[in-house]
Parts: sequence; structure tokens; C-alpha cells
Amino acid sequence: MRMIFRCDPKLAGHLVQPFPARSALPDWLRAMPATAHSDIHGRDIRTVKQCPPFVDAMAYGVVIPLPCDVKVEAGEFSWDWDIPEPETTGHPRAPLSFHPAAQFAAAPFANGRSAIKFNSFWTIELEPGWSLFATHPVNRDDLPFRLVSGLVDADRFHDGGINFPAVWIKPEFSGVLEKGTPIAQCFAVPRQAPELVFESFDEAHRQSYAKVVADVLAAPNVYRKQFRAKRGRLTR
Repeated sequence: MRMIFRCDPKLAGHLVQPFPARSALPDWLRAMPATAHSDIHGRDIRTVKQCPPFVDAMAYGVVIPLPCDVKVEAGEFSWDWDIPEPETTGHPRAPLSFHPAAQFAAAPFANGRSAIKFNSFWTIELEPGWSLFATHPVNRDDLPFRLVSGLVDADRFHDGGINFPAVWIKPEFSGVLEKGTPIAQCFAVPRQAPELVFESFDEAHRQSYAKVVADVLAAPNVYRKQFRAKRGRLTR
């Protein structure tokens, strides 16, 4: 699967390129202990750092990064980003803008919060039959915003930027959103609807089910060792 990213030629040397999500795992995940004491169990148990589905979800797809530092203070956003005037008509220069809050009217995630829009500096083209699913960086509740998920037929819409709306969920936040901060995580997904098939277990499935459950309960890392496809090590 090819994902083609294009940008204005004047900005090519000034933009952070989108990158594989596996290279953007947060420091808090890397610093997390592999085990922690559970009062319920009365012993140490493995943390989600050792849960392949948790980590693999965070490492899947491509991250769209913030193109420059953005300072946030008392609800005001500012930046000092010296870039050339783009050659392309209608191309943005600001890393973000404000989104009409009314567009989220009655949506439970809005809840009176400010709405922003991360401007796009890259167009994205996918292969025929594939769409781009953009969502909040997976399991990144540490970020002061919450991206609004969207699906774009990027095999057809690839000559304009895909902007990323979000709600600002931490009005008390003051500080700097650093250049390169993940603002969206994107996956290429097939547009063809899946065929849903429903069956009852036959004897072979019942035996397999019982064996897998017994194996998982008897020893750690069964999924990782026996079922997970090889991806290489994602955390240390």
C-alpha cells in the first residue's frame, strides 16, 4: 500500500514529514514499568506495556505532526513560524485555525468546548479503492485536544489538504505544543464493505477455543508468542 504525500514546493524544506506511528510512541509508554502491583490480585501483574494489542494499535498507521511550536496561554494560541509564501493559491500558512463550534452542535464530545482545526500542509493520495481513516492519536489522552475522527476517500480526493478538526479538552492547559506533536493518526482502509458471516462452533472450533483459553490462562505471552504477526520490537 502506497501513501503519497505532497506539499507546496516552497514549503518542502520547512515541514515535518508524516511518519510511521511506531516511531512516535510517547515517553510515558516507554517509561511505564513492565509490571505493577495489583491489590485485587495481591501480586504484581503485567501492565499494558506488555499488551501487544494495546501497543500495536498505538504503533499502527501514520502520524500527522504539528508543523511548528504552538504556544498556549490563557486560552490564546500563538506561534512564530517563519516560512515562505506558498506558491499554491489558497494554501494555508497558519498551523491551526478556529473551527465553528456550531458545527458540533448537540454532539456530546463538544460540551461547550472550544473547537480548533489543524490545517493540512500535505495532500494524501491512496491507491484505488482505499480511504483514509483519520482519528485521534491512539491512547493519547495526555494530549490537550481530542481529534474528531473522519474518513476521506483519498484515492479520489487528493489534490486538496485534509484538515483535522478537534475539540480543546483542557482549558487550563498552558505551555507549548511542540513541533512534531502527533495531531492525527491515519490508516488506509478498504472501502469495500466486509461480508458478515455468522456460524456456530463445530467440534473443531470448540476444541480450539477451549485449548486457546486454557493456554492463555496457564502462561503469559501466549498471544505474542503464538499468534501475533512479527513487527519487531516497539518499546524498550
